[in-house]
Amino acid sequence: MYIILAILLLAILITVHEFGHFLAARAMKIEVREFAVGMGPKLVGWKSKKYETDFSIRAIPLGGFCAFYGEDDTKGISKDDPRAFPKQNVWKRLFVILMGPMMNFVLAFVLATVFFWASGVSTVTGVDPYIAEVMAAGPAYSAGMQAGDRVTEINGRDMMDGTMETLLDTIANWKEGDAPLRMTIRRGEETFETEMTPVWDEAEKKMRIGVTIGGVYRTETQPETFLGGFEHSWEWCVGASGAILGALKDLVTTGKGLDQTSGPVGIVSLVSTEVQEGGLSAYVQLLVLISINLGLMNLLPIPGLDGSRLVFGIVEVIRRKPVPPEKEAMVHLVGMVFLFGLMIFFTFKDIMRLFG
Repeated sequence: MYIILAILLLAILITVHEFGHFLAARAMKIEVREFAVGMGPKLVGWKSKKYETDFSIRAIPLGGFCAFYGEDDTKGISKDDPRAFPKQNVWKRLFVILMGPMMNFVLAFVLATVFFWASGVSTVTGVDPYIAEVMAAGPAYSAGMQAGDRVTEINGRDMMDGTMETLLDTIANWKEGDAPLRMTIRRGEETFETEMTPVWDEAEKKMRIGVTIGGVYRTETQPETFLGGFEHSWEWCVGASGAILGALKDLVTTGKGLDQTSGPVGIVSLVSTEVQEGGLSAYVQLLVLISINLGLMNLLPIPGLDGSRLVFGIVEVIRRKPVPPEKEAMVHLVGMVFLFGLMIFFTFKDIMRLFG
């Protein structure tokens, strides 16, 4: 069920993207040859009575397309067809191209607004520290501490006061000659006491017990108005966009994050796992984030993507004459072959990761 929900998420995002192109084309009176949901063999198809558009639902629910007459025609077969996309006004074409990514941004913003309005806004009220990692040969290791343990008291002082500083400072402020730290540890449902003496960490220049401390945030959900949901949605979408662009910059300049890059199989696996653990809230949040990601990626000036088509349109505006349609189509065709190869590579990588 969770895998089906993950596939449905991708189908929704791509269909909305292509529907943006479709609606813009209708508004600009540019004829659409075919609008398809899914890829591969056609399962169901019908033809519009009012327009000459073919509609279809296809077997593989991981894609879709909005095809125009004469689009990517490398041989110039449709150069005399008045319906051909390259023959339409350049500003109309730019609008049609831009509306695909824009619909992904609109979807993300609307969903986030409704989500905050319906479920409220969670605010952080504190943080509960826990032992994230125990280092070998340190005092904590010798005392039998384990990852996941929670230090509830030290020398009778409460360590679960909603901050991490109390625990960190109590350990760091221990001095030579002080009595060993008497700790109360909670491990699951079990509670026990132990003692340990911190040691000086020359690299950190402070006393440590040989652990890495993490924190679990305490949150409190408050009801929100529609206007408040609108504001939180804007902040969330802007923040997510900035984070995605920052990650993309790191990927291109330093290669950071390449090992975490996934294709469709990896995305489906991630979504199904997160939804199984987080339910509807996780599903909506992933839908918003991946929709923003899809919109931004499509604006990149990579041949075959909307961003590249926008570049050709802008060049046409500047030059006041179009790049020969056959040449532009060849650039996009090469780009699509490259992107298809990239998708195969990441799919293979995802499968190896799943079964590795």
